[in-house]
Amino acid sequence: MTTSATSGTGPTENAMRRALKRARDGVALDVTEAAVLLQARGADLDDLTTSAARVRDAGLAAAGRPGVITYSKSVFIPLTRLCRDKCHYCTFVTVPGKLRRAGHGMFMSPDEVLDIARKGAAAGCKEALITLGDKPEDRWPEAREWLDAHGYDDTIAYVRAISIRILEETGLLPHLNPGVMSWTDFQRLKPVAPSMGMMLETTATRLWSEPGGPHHGSPDKEPAVRLRVLEDAGRSSVPFTSGLLIGIGETYEERADGLFALRRVSRAYHGVQELIIQNFRAKPDTAMRGMPDAELDELIATVAVARHIMGPAACLQAPPNLVDSEYARLIGAGIDDWGGVSPLTIDHVNPERPWPQIDLLREQSAEAGFELRERLCVYPEFVRRGEPWLDPRLLPHVRALADPETGLAVPDAVVEGHPWQEPEEAFTSSGRTDLHASIDTEGRTSDRREDYDHVYGDWDAVREAAAPGMVPSRIDTDVRAALATAADDPTRLTDDEALALLHADGPALDALCRIADDVRKSAVGDDVTYIVTRNINFTNVCYTGCRFCAFAQRRTDADAYTLSLDQVADRAAQAWDVGAVEVCMQGGIHPDLPGTAYFDIARAVKERVPGMHVHAFSPMEVVNGATRTGMSIREWLTAAKEAGLDSIPGTAAEILDDEVRWILTKGKLPTATWIEVVTTAHELGIRSSSTMMYGHVDQPRHWLGHFRTLSRIQQQTGGFTEFVTLPFIHTNAPVYLAGIARPGPTTRDNRAVIAMARLLLHPHIPNIQTSWVKLGTEGAAEMLRSGANDLGGTLMEETISRMAGSSYGSYKSVKDLIAVAEAAGRPAKPRTTLYGEVPDERQRAAAVSDGHLPELLPVLE
Repeated sequence: MTTSATSGTGPTENAMRRALKRARDGVALDVTEAAVLLQARGADLDDLTTSAARVRDAGLAAAGRPGVITYSKSVFIPLTRLCRDKCHYCTFVTVPGKLRRAGHGMFMSPDEVLDIARKGAAAGCKEALITLGDKPEDRWPEAREWLDAHGYDDTIAYVRAISIRILEETGLLPHLNPGVMSWTDFQRLKPVAPSMGMMLETTATRLWSEPGGPHHGSPDKEPAVRLRVLEDAGRSSVPFTSGLLIGIGETYEERADGLFALRRVSRAYHGVQELIIQNFRAKPDTAMRGMPDAELDELIATVAVARHIMGPAACLQAPPNLVDSEYARLIGAGIDDWGGVSPLTIDHVNPERPWPQIDLLREQSAEAGFELRERLCVYPEFVRRGEPWLDPRLLPHVRALADPETGLAVPDAVVEGHPWQEPEEAFTSSGRTDLHASIDTEGRTSDRREDYDHVYGDWDAVREAAAPGMVPSRIDTDVRAALATAADDPTRLTDDEALALLHADGPALDALCRIADDVRKSAVGDDVTYIVTRNINFTNVCYTGCRFCAFAQRRTDADAYTLSLDQVADRAAQAWDVGAVEVCMQGGIHPDLPGTAYFDIARAVKERVPGMHVHAFSPMEVVNGATRTGMSIREWLTAAKEAGLDSIPGTAAEILDDEVRWILTKGKLPTATWIEVVTTAHELGIRSSSTMMYGHVDQPRHWLGHFRTLSRIQQQTGGFTEFVTLPFIHTNAPVYLAGIARPGPTTRDNRAVIAMARLLLHPHIPNIQTSWVKLGTEGAAEMLRSGANDLGGTLMEETISRMAGSSYGSYKSVKDLIAVAEAAGRPAKPRTTLYGEVPDERQRAAAVSDGHLPELLPVLE
């Protein structure tokens, strides 16, 4: 039983009858009704399970496998039993002294792991279930010493390395359970494992926070932390297993809340491949050894309620070794899977509970009217979905074992190792490689990509999540007093004063812009700077799922393209010939591009045009490169610098507030990781720009937080060359097409952002850039009168904003840029990326070719 399930005598007869009727009728349940149904017993429980089984059967029929119950034939590999947590019911975890006395290392050695995996492959297993404690090196010096001695930065690095060896040397598919992972950890592990998992266990925070609770003293068991892991898995398109551990002291209401939390994550990202409902079993030699086991009726009711809440498409499992052969009751409650079952290894988490024989499961399933079929660790739906859920480097391994029609395992497939390697010919030119030119003449083929309905997650869930952040703040601060502070010393502006000024309008906005322009003049003078540069977007194939981005395409979409290395170098050489001092290179996160591809791009440009400044690779691309290669961010940036990288664009920032970021993007890097990339780059002498995209689902309070973050970074590193405003282009942006974002910033917004960027970043970031691509000539001139001092570049090609719907073209000649400056009453001056003087030779080359660039743009094979 659940020890603190309810206070009082349980639900009334009427409450139970109403809830059962709603379940029978297929009406969506709420938390209160779910809590009532969790207490169903006797005939009420029979009623509940009957309706749950109908929901399950409908889902199996819709999935094309009616009457099928699945399992995975696996081996259990306890990579390390050390952990930094202290769960009061756990016997899996141990301490270094006990491991030493038993003759074991702190981690299983590669030979020990591969010995089990090879035996599993020989027995026909297809899954290597790798389970381990959370971050043992954070608690145990012995774990840290073992990792250091074997050349691993952390436990995740060893998990990645051993997973690759399992794939290559045995053919088993790793399913990883390393506990709490960061977003970056998911990027590191996704290329080596088709699926991962972590039990949510409970959302009852008190069981973690209060002394005596089962999770007290365990930092990784905080429910909010574990929910963030589930969300990061969805954002990273990782097929993920989760579930509840019932009977550890939670109330029925708390248990119901846990199920609804799992449903919210599943609905938002469509990435929860399986839910496990596990019943607590007390174990000797643990703090909870005297706690009663969760009764079978508790488990059956929870499975049935989970089926109703999660719906027919969910895959639901209850471990068969924890139910004393009551298999028929679990099937009747709505499960459709038995989980991993090993003919070779024990359940190291529940060592006292042996796995049932597979033949027995087959027999018991048949008696209940179900056919037992083998699946892989990654569920059939995700096998059939393919990208972006399965990394290209894993596809050969999965396809070797999967039935392409059903996505289930081929039972008699030969389980043998295959090379884990990057796709061949990643830089083959393909698709609409003239898009950089034809976007201005022919436009895009469609206003949205073909997978619009699912690549971004669930739009209804996004809409609900966006609503709170879009509510305006109440502003009570006196704008006149704030203007006086800004005019006297903008560095003394309080947050309340700054927020009031970000809302300024009418005469107050005019006064704000005048003050900002005065600060600009004193800081950098009257010169309006610009750079002769060429944008090169080397691919637009991307599955990250940024909801503001109209540039990204699937590889099969009509507007998709990838440039070859020769094409990239040709465009750089062409730009040099017409006076450019910089190429700015960014691309989509193409699943086929290896992490070293960025080095090849930089090297190709430097070999062709040694004098060209390579300004390339957003922080998202840096993380992609680092995680694909298994390198740290610092190691990767160091290698990129050696390959020819000179500076990085500070794009992918959008708004440095995760409240907004997770609305704007499904899978892009979180704020903390963006900050880690740019600060690491600065420490290595790689400077960057900084940016902010605004006018979508944000509010001025988010802009203020963004400015404060950039200012803090600049005071720490001094590495930002400039701040670039990026007004949101809404026309073809998915988040706008879905009716969530507003249609870009207003003129008032643009003026306020430029002016406050000047004031809030003063004196740390002296250069404030406006975007003629997004605002046009008149808009850019207005921004120059509001605090900006830089116009950016000639660009020569600009695909990202044009795909989004910008109507201001892809190229401005030097004369055009000078004219914009003159419209603002100011002189213009060319600059380099780092705001240095441009050599005379470069200026002469730019002058000779000025105004003739459109004819030179197409580079076609």
